[in-house]
Parts: sequence; structure tokens; C-alpha cells
Amino acid sequence: MYKRSKMNDENKGQLSMEVVEPEDAETDTDSDSASDAEDESAKPKVPKEVYLPGKMLAEDEELVCDESAYVMLHQASTGAPCLSFDVIPDELGTGRQAFPMAAYIVAGTQSARTHVNNLIVMKMSNLHKTQEDDGDEDEELEDDQDDIADREELKKPQMTCALIKHQGCVNRVRARRLGNTVYAASWSELGRVNIWNLTQPLQAVEDASLLKQYEQQNEDRPMFTFGGHHQEGFAVDWSPIAEGVLATGDCRRDIHVWSPLEDGTWKVDQRPLVGHSQSVEDLQWSPNERSVLASCSVDKTIRIWDCRAAPQKACMLTCQDAHESDVNVISWNHSEPFIASGGDDGFLHIWDLRQFQSQKPIATFKHHTDHITTVEWSPCEATVLASGGDDDQIALWDLAVEKDTDQAQANAQNEDEVSNLPPQLLFIHQGQKEIKELHWHAQLPGVLLSTAHSGFNIFRTISV
Repeated sequence: MYKRSKMNDENKGQLSMEVVEPEDAETDTDSDSASDAEDESAKPKVPKEVYLPGKMLAEDEELVCDESAYVMLHQASTGAPCLSFDVIPDELGTGRQAFPMAAYIVAGTQSARTHVNNLIVMKMSNLHKTQEDDGDEDEELEDDQDDIADREELKKPQMTCALIKHQGCVNRVRARRLGNTVYAASWSELGRVNIWNLTQPLQAVEDASLLKQYEQQNEDRPMFTFGGHHQEGFAVDWSPIAEGVLATGDCRRDIHVWSPLEDGTWKVDQRPLVGHSQSVEDLQWSPNERSVLASCSVDKTIRIWDCRAAPQKACMLTCQDAHESDVNVISWNHSEPFIASGGDDGFLHIWDLRQFQSQKPIATFKHHTDHITTVEWSPCEATVLASGGDDDQIALWDLAVEKDTDQAQANAQNEDEVSNLPPQLLFIHQGQKEIKELHWHAQLPGVLLSTAHSGFNIFRTISV
């Protein structure tokens, strides 16, 4: 089940972004660097090993990021942690592969003091590759230290933020572009769901003078608020097909469907969808059926709804005991009839909706060692998905990878833990504490963003 994780406000307002330095980067540029190198070469080489989550480190061991495994890796800090965020669709084009990259997101803070929470609209820009190309390395050898320092300064990632005051901690936030306007729906711990027009903050992060003016005059108010839920909640999703249609679910058990009106407001059906017996943890609209919705709950079920039916009859399919305990998150595949689910039991299940009534997943992975808090299919590759959780790791999976029989026999005789990992596991990303949510960037193939108690990461691996 979702639980908030608040921190104090000592770092409030400290927004920063940095590149994660390669482990072999040379940081010493003074005259002593040569002698230091000689001292280092005199030391015995310590063999490096692949670290798997859950393994105990010896007192003289430390974890070091292998930068060669990343095309790009940057991190950002927002002071107060953000439990939830969403990628804002931009107008810079799809399938962008060129560096430096740029991305826009909206996130919600989890401050210990209710009245100092914010929605943060962020522009992350000047996102360069983490590893230099061979040609760049040759140029650096020919350049003097001043030139290298200037070049590194020019390559520093940039982050610009516009803050919107938010009443209560932001449990979850989701963005949707409708026409030329970007909207965000936010769940507040105070039990209200707000709709925000992000036009002004998005303009502000593009221009320093506009940002200063925005900060001085910022009196943003939600354009619509629904207070009809009886408890706070976490579940919210915009329909990807029906423009402006929204669904929200709360910690009591209720799901409400929203429909847009011509006057720029929403009509919320006061009759909740009937079926769940405990907290609704996540919702996902079907990517190709405009009236079909999926939900998961603390009651261990995953349900499929047809919202054209009356609320008490809308539940069409139910998978009982989908997990051994709370079902935290679900993700609907963009092109195949698959749903991925993650739970408090640490299991990642893949469900084929054509076989949903069998109550059995078509694939199950038990790699995570703690609650799974986030899962999402890649928008670019139908067989690829990512999962993350309280074990401080993000796992990338490719269901198209099959087990090699000969390799499996060899692994059976091999005590090496790495060789015994499931073949579908492509990559393990670590370095963040208490991972809360991840999203693929639909317009930047292979790029993932994640938020955790320790801040944000934006990265692309060599695996996807």
C-alpha cells in the first residue's frame, strides 16, 4: 500500500541538477596529479564485482557506479522529496535521439508542513551524454586544462523550476495535453483532486524574465477541484483516447469518472464504481478502448471496468488474489493486451487479458526484495518494461528474451549469482533511496526518469 514519506523543510527551495561523474574521471588538474597516479599504480588492483541488491557489503567495500553502462545519467534535487511526477508532453518532436536533450516534468512535493507543498514544473535541459565519444577524448588530450574546464562548464545540465502552491502533500500527479494546453491533475492528502492549467509555469521556465515575474505574481489556483471523495487517494489517470476524461480512486474503495464540459470544467459522476472492498491503489485507462478502465487494490484484486455500464454493473472482469498482499501498481501495454502489476509481495506479474479469467499470470518475476512501488511498459518497445521499489532498485525487463537451454544447464552448475538471474532482466539501476515512481519519456526513446526520497534521476542505459 502507498505510504507517504515526509522530510523536514531544511532544504526547501534548494533546486539543483548535476551530471553523475564517471568513476574514472580525472578531477585533479594540479601538478601533484602525476605523483598521485604513481601512488595509485603502486597499490594492488582490487578486483571489481557485480553487486546485486540484498548482498551485504564488507567494511572495506563500496558501491561504484559503472558509467560505461549508461548512455546518459543525470540527477536532480528538489529539496523536499516528490512521491509522484509525470512527463509533460512537449512540442519538440518525437523520436528525439540527438544530444543535448531536454525534458519537461511536473512533480508534487511531500513536505512535513502541509502549507509549504508545491507542484513543481521543471525544465531539464542541456542533458549531454555521460560518456564522451572517442573523438571527443582525442580532442581533450590536445586541449589545455582551461579549455577542458570551459567545455565541462558548457556541458553542465540545467534545471529551471516554476512552483505552484499546493494545499497538502501531493499524493500523485498526472499531466495531459489537451489541444495547445497542458493540464495536471493532482491528488492532495487533504482528500481533494485538483485540475491545474500549466500554461503560465511552462512559459516561465522558458524565459528568465517571465520566471521572475511569475515568482512575484504567482497566485495560481486550481481551475477545478473535486472534494467528493470520502478519503484521500493515490489513483488517478487521464484517458489517452477520450480527451479530458479522467478517473480517480481513493483509499476508501471508490472510483469516480470525470467528463469534461464545454465551459472548461468537469462533471464528476457522484456514483462510484462498485467492486473493490479496500483502497484503490492505481488506475489505468485502456490505450485503445475509450470506455475501458483497469484498477488494482489493497483487496488483492485487479479489475477491468466498462464505464458505459451503470456503476454497480461496470466491473466486467476480476482477478482475485492477483498478489499475495496489496496490489500497488499496474501498467497497460500500449500495443498488446497485457497488463503488468506489482505488489507489496515483491512479485511482478504479467497478465494476458485474453486469459484473464484463468486468474493466472502468463509470466511472473520475483527479483525485487521489497515492495514494488512503480511499473511501466516502454512506449517504444512492446516487450520492454521497467519496475522499481523499496529495495532501491529499478529493473529493466525484456519479455522477448528467451532462456538459452545450453546456457541454463551451464548456469545450473555455476554458483555465480549473476548467471542465475532471469534472462529477461536486462539492467539494474541503483543509487536512489526509496524509489517512488518511474516513467519512460515517450518522445525520447529509451530515456527513463525516476523519483525517490533522495531526488530525481534521468538516464538511458546501453541495454534499451
